Amino acid sequence: MTHDLVTTAFTFDGYKITRNLGMVRGIIVRSRSIFGTIGAGFQTIVGGNITLLSQLCEKTRGDAYELMIQHATEMGANAIIGCRYDATEVMQGVTEVLCYGTAVVVEKIV
Repeated sequence: MTHDLVTTAFTFDGYKITRNLGMVRGIIVRSRSIFGTIGAGFQTIVGGNITLLSQLCEKTRGDAYELMIQHATEMGANAIIGCRYDATEVMQGVTEVLCYGTAVVVEKIV
């Protein structure tokens, strides 16, 4: 599956959905390290973008996204529609990031 066939929309221009394979998801649960927490604490003193936490969030979302694509590929999908993210704090300093969507098979319209 290519990343250009993952969308937040429910259709693909130029493609026809031929099969709906159901929901797929990628779940990552991450905690901040003590060093990351201390470093981010120092960054909050200065203000602005907290780059340590931004990088952690970006990596976590990317990992959840890749797991979702892997799940869809295992189901035989070549595309994902309705892609969304959700995050929940499981406990203090521990966050679950969920990336989910609907696995489908699409064919290019000629």
